[in-house]
Amino acid sequence: MPKVLVTGANGLLATNVILALLEKGYKVRGLLRNSRKFNAPIPDELELTEGDITSNDALDKAVTGCDYVIHAAALTAQNFLSYQPYKLVNVDASEKLVKICIDRGVKKFVYISTANAFGFGSATTPGHEGLSISPPFTKSFYARSKLEGQQKVLQYKDKIEVTVVNPTFMIGPYDGKPSSGRIIMMGYNKKIIFCPPGGKNFVNVIDAAKGVVAALEKGKNGQAYLLAGENLSYKEFFTKLSEFSSKSPLIITIPRFLLYLAGYLGTVFRLTGIKTQLSLTNMKILCVSNFYTNRKVSDKLGVHFDATKKGIEQAVQWFKENGMIS
Repeated sequence: MPKVLVTGANGLLATNVILALLEKGYKVRGLLRNSRKFNAPIPDELELTEGDITSNDALDKAVTGCDYVIHAAALTAQNFLSYQPYKLVNVDASEKLVKICIDRGVKKFVYISTANAFGFGSATTPGHEGLSISPPFTKSFYARSKLEGQQKVLQYKDKIEVTVVNPTFMIGPYDGKPSSGRIIMMGYNKKIIFCPPGGKNFVNVIDAAKGVVAALEKGKNGQAYLLAGENLSYKEFFTKLSEFSSKSPLIITIPRFLLYLAGYLGTVFRLTGIKTQLSLTNMKILCVSNFYTNRKVSDKLGVHFDATKKGIEQAVQWFKENGMIS
């Protein structure tokens, strides 16, 4: 069977992609900084290699001998004070990697971007692949860098087959950091939950992983596919989460002006050199209905998505099994 390199192998999506590839019979090589942080079983068909995603030597070593590459590694933290760290990892390293793939004769390159590289919409007219990035994500260092990385790798589609996938907010097992699973910890078994007034598209990470594998096998060169699940307000999400808790929480929506005030304070802190996730941009993001459709990936690649409830259940179970919640 062909061998697939998956970068950022210990990440939420990458781990589930690796498991999906192994289930389909692929051989897999995972690139990550520390192999001890890999949260899933390691069968004979999986090889883990350690290296820095910004290192040419590490990338070349990881790519050599692989038929396909799925590039999931990214800088996602929201507390950096300038665009440069995001550009270094999400743009420059991605371009280095695709060039090495061309030199090494890799057949296909799948780039994991973000849904927010496209414009979002409402519940009745959700965002899709034809919409340009929209505020407040135009001022998000992370979203901007993923869009730039996406555009950069697509420039090489005449030299190597390139497909892009754009997942929304992923929920599910193997979230060891945790990353997006922090929202589970915020609300699980709480008596009172304070939530923002906006919403997101939530996707079961297992379905998103299947979407990545489908893009590898059937995705068209130069095309991007939104991996989107269910559009929910934050209040609706926490209501679903409460079904798996022993408590029935009081869910209180935080007024928009309070979030904006916190964002202004965070921006002041950042201007003084203090690293914080608080910023006006991030608070504005929490106040929008960040909704998308999965019509293209469903119609073109045959990928179908479960309701968010299943992803929540799987995430809660995994966090419990690993002592992260009780």
